[in-house]
Amino acid sequence: MGDVYEDPLAELALRLRTLRAQRGLQMGGLRQRTGLGRTTISQALNGQVVPSETTLVTLAKALGTDVGPLLALREATARLPRQGSPRRVTRRPVRPRVQPSFEERYLSYVTERHSQLTVVGLDLSRPERARWPLDAAYLSLELAERPEGWPAGSEESDRPSVVVKRAENALADCRRVLLRGLAGSGKTTLLQWLAVATARNELPETLADWRGRVPFILPLRTLVRRGPLPEPRDFLSAVGAPLAASQPEGWADDVLARGEALVLVDGIDEVPQEHRGATRDWLERLLAAYRDARFVVTTRPSAVPEGWLTSSRFTELSVRPMSAADIGVFVHRWHTAARHNAATDAERSQLHDLEAALQVTVRAQRDLAQLSSTPLMCALICALHRDRRGHLPHSRMELYEAALSMLLVRRDLERSIGVPEGIQLTEHQSVQLLQRLAYWLIRNRQTEMERATAMALVGDALPAMQAVAEQGTADQVLTHLVGRSGLLRQPTADTIDFVHRTFQDYLGAKAAIEAHDFPLLVNNAHDDQWEDVVRMAVAHARPTESPDLLRRLVERGDAEGEHRSRLHLLAAASLHYATEIEPDARRLVEQRARVLMPPRSREEAEELAALGPGILDLLPGPEGLEADEVGPVVKTAAAMGGDHAYAFLHRFVQSLPPDSAPYDLVDGWEHFNADEYARDILLPFHDRNRLTLTVHTHDQRKALRILKPITSITFREAFTADEIIEHLSAEHTRALRIYEGQRLTGLKFIRKLSALTELALSDCTELTHIEDLAGLPLSDLSLMHLPADFSFNALNSLPGLTDLSLYTRLPWESLMGLPAPESLTSLHLGGWIGTRLAGISRWRQLQDLVINTAPDNGEWQEIATLTHLEELCISEYDLNRAVPMLSVTYLRLLPESDPQLDLVPDLFPNLERFFINCRAAQSGTIDIAPLSRIKRLQISISYASNATGLELFPPDTVKLYPRPRTTDT
Repeated sequence: MGDVYEDPLAELALRLRTLRAQRGLQMGGLRQRTGLGRTTISQALNGQVVPSETTLVTLAKALGTDVGPLLALREATARLPRQGSPRRVTRRPVRPRVQPSFEERYLSYVTERHSQLTVVGLDLSRPERARWPLDAAYLSLELAERPEGWPAGSEESDRPSVVVKRAENALADCRRVLLRGLAGSGKTTLLQWLAVATARNELPETLADWRGRVPFILPLRTLVRRGPLPEPRDFLSAVGAPLAASQPEGWADDVLARGEALVLVDGIDEVPQEHRGATRDWLERLLAAYRDARFVVTTRPSAVPEGWLTSSRFTELSVRPMSAADIGVFVHRWHTAARHNAATDAERSQLHDLEAALQVTVRAQRDLAQLSSTPLMCALICALHRDRRGHLPHSRMELYEAALSMLLVRRDLERSIGVPEGIQLTEHQSVQLLQRLAYWLIRNRQTEMERATAMALVGDALPAMQAVAEQGTADQVLTHLVGRSGLLRQPTADTIDFVHRTFQDYLGAKAAIEAHDFPLLVNNAHDDQWEDVVRMAVAHARPTESPDLLRRLVERGDAEGEHRSRLHLLAAASLHYATEIEPDARRLVEQRARVLMPPRSREEAEELAALGPGILDLLPGPEGLEADEVGPVVKTAAAMGGDHAYAFLHRFVQSLPPDSAPYDLVDGWEHFNADEYARDILLPFHDRNRLTLTVHTHDQRKALRILKPITSITFREAFTADEIIEHLSAEHTRALRIYEGQRLTGLKFIRKLSALTELALSDCTELTHIEDLAGLPLSDLSLMHLPADFSFNALNSLPGLTDLSLYTRLPWESLMGLPAPESLTSLHLGGWIGTRLAGISRWRQLQDLVINTAPDNGEWQEIATLTHLEELCISEYDLNRAVPMLSVTYLRLLPESDPQLDLVPDLFPNLERFFINCRAAQSGTIDIAPLSRIKRLQISISYASNATGLELFPPDTVKLYPRPRTTDT
């Protein structure tokens, strides 16, 4: 028998309110989910009237609950005797509501505060409706990471590509993350989603280890303005949380100390350059005090050097540009949100037509697809496409200009409102005032200001703007700009900022040009916070001014060796922003840029690609390129995308030897039309057996039919077993790597590939064992990121297995439990296996060993008993604990601090080859002099800012990566 309530309508209303609070939905979000009117929802939630069955069914669906108990309460309400007067709602005297704990109140606050996104241009007529529920608008981004233990080959140029995963999969095995991404790429939105999903306890299964934590969002743009960075007890007050005053003593410290905190630090790039060292010190103090807490820190790519937090064991992830498929999803979601806000059926129908047209346009026009590759730019394009009835600007600057005009003017015109809030500003007047605010923020290296400061800046401008001054005070004008411009926000009662940094930079650059502040622009051009400002200043400058600005950048670069490359590349990047550049100035800039050509590393390629299509004219063809330059040149062009880049690559590959296909050529496939690229770029290589194809998209998978027979392939998107095997061949496919195995429920399909000898499996969340592989002639097997209850028992059923890589948590205390064949010759172990190395001597035939956890004394001694061990790679180590290993001829080190090279000659006296990667080391300087005691040693050094002792070695025995540039090379 069901429960009987004294007041079933009050009980029904309470349940609905509780469900809404648990789901973190505001009234607007509930309206958007249900399509019901505000009054209908309000009456149901407050128990003012008995809701209809249809209303209850709709609300239950939106709130994710069973409608049965709600309908039962409604029926009980309907059975009550009716009174002559309107029904009065009374509070239940039974089961008084238990007061929530402070932590529960805080989690509810986080959910309410961060559960909506501002979607640019969503509703020009009503800015308050330009917000959309996070769970409806959030798009899982792709993040890139370099795989652990990546220097598997002897040469840096042979290292594996970055591993690309969806955000929730990339974060799964990380405790500390430094997330890099361009402006508008979605970094802050990702933090917002993490905070809300954590507070609601709605993180996906892949992030199960992140559940049950308390999120703290710490926007550095706000914190740095308020003085010293806060200690945990001040986290809430520093961000203006109203619950700060009721926070129990020691609560934040306790949450962090228990390892239950998720600390989300947003915007290292928004800290002035000279204060970033202090910011890192603040982070490292928190890390030292609260080692078990999880941290995610965001930054623009150029703000801090690679490896900035690696010594603190941060994993570096980079936000990838949105793929064509992601752009399609984003366009659909934007228009879906717009249709929810549409007032008429005709408007909704028009939005359907506009979406269909834009989906086609983005796919057909590669340059537009490139512009749409971040959520911010994609939202702007959607808004402008709607505003202009299908017509779009062609360049980035035209896009910004049109967006400003749309946001400043169109919203009021569409509502036929002439004088909102009693203030009427022309577009020019609004821009002039906004420029003042933007330029003040840039000059003071801030992205947020006190409202009083903003009001003073507006007040200073009013005496020269009589038409504006006559309409109201500085306070009234500022209130109008915040409420009507669509460009300013008021995060708290006493602060003002721009809706996005891009608009601040655009308007500030315009102000700098109008003020003729060329020296200020040039003197700050080395600072990453000014890079976009300088580019946009070149675009805003008049034809006689832009050459002058570019010459000044070149001259400063010529005079200052420390900033030379950065300034010369910035000048080159600014060329295509200028409408008109005199030939002499262009030649000067291009001449300096050519000195930095060709790129010799992945990082240099990415830096050049960011300069835009104009850099393609400076890239050399394959003739005369060194081996370490071919791949980076290809990557530079491929990363740009577009017709110009495609034509360059088409010409480039025609001059390559038919048996030479750099990996970056295959990696660039995802940036272009899949069929065309497969046919024009990849198919012509005669020896396609040497190609390892990488599939990121469904279109690429379908294009595999063009490239048959396929011998080696990697899938970096989640596909079904049938999709994976469709274009593979039992006779020809020898290597298969599945890095997104979430859709695999079994491995029997592998048995169809009779020629397969190499298999890699990662993120196979539905697999529990590998028994389907028993008896197969696999010689090389890699298992990564597998479920906690995964069984490895079938490893002993692979008699031909010689190479085993395990980058997943293992269920044994030591390697004694690992059921791998004793015939193993190669064993690679990740840093998070959670298993001691004791027992490793079982595999007496080991020749190659990679370990990413520091061996203790006993483990070092056991490793030394492996008399066939020739190659050893270690990333965490203390060589003071090691013992001599006479059999090792190739040593690879990935130090995080002192590399201890002085100990290497005595421990490894028979070395023939030595490799060291200094990316994670706290110091970029390395002294290789101690290695001179080992005769005829070949040395490779990666990412060392300075190497000493080179003079002690014969020429050509030491290779540096990236290869340094000299006056001759």
